[in-house]
Amino acid sequence: MKRATLSVIIVAMNEAHDIGDCLESVRHWADEIIVFDSGSTDGTPALCRELGARVFETDWPGDGPQKNRALAQARSDWVLCLDADERATPELRAEIDSILTNGTPHAGFSTPRRSSFCGRFMKHSGWWPDRIQRLFKRDSARFTDVAVHPSLVIDGTLGKFNSPIIHFSIPDIKEALDKMNAYSSAGAQILFERGKQASLSQAIGHGLWAFIRTYLIQLGFLDGKEGFILAIANAEGTYYRYLKLMLMHRQNSKNGAH
Repeated sequence: MKRATLSVIIVAMNEAHDIGDCLESVRHWADEIIVFDSGSTDGTPALCRELGARVFETDWPGDGPQKNRALAQARSDWVLCLDADERATPELRAEIDSILTNGTPHAGFSTPRRSSFCGRFMKHSGWWPDRIQRLFKRDSARFTDVAVHPSLVIDGTLGKFNSPIIHFSIPDIKEALDKMNAYSSAGAQILFERGKQASLSQAIGHGLWAFIRTYLIQLGFLDGKEGFILAIANAEGTYYRYLKLMLMHRQNSKNGAH
């Protein structure tokens, strides 16, 4: 049986500090690497080209649409989607190699993801095993057209890998706060476009529940001080998402009254 081919797709912006290690984890193994860059000013495109990637410099239509653009450029039988702060482990590459060599009835595979928060790889808090769908047959899947955290829609059955992707997610509190602000704004916009409503009491309630879920139900207290910090960050992000949604409706009502 002829070995199937593999494309790796990555979307990026100002990831020169991270993307080199991501590319090194796959560049001597994948048949092609495709990077879609949306306006980097730190040399990301040049670095990716030096490491053998096909680079497309374009605008930013949102995470899902951008990943679908990258997918449309893939030429291999199978596609592995990575983020710039992720790494394919040797063990995961071996599992994927087995699929490429021996074939499979599945159209896609999920893999666990081991993520770090402020220097600690989390074992609880909803961050492990954190199964994600990242490997799929090129013509059997596409990403949902949402701006943040798109899901993968696969036409066919789903298999499971045992080996993880390594995810250097949030190195410090500054990035945690930056992501919390960005994600809460994007999440509020999505809810607003869906016609969802929110009040201050709902924002507080959702935030409290996010803390309880992360720290108690998902055993975040077993992740030490980082587990507590993450639970607070999740609570804040959820609270601000619904608070921003409430204020969006208030502003929209004011604009409509003029």
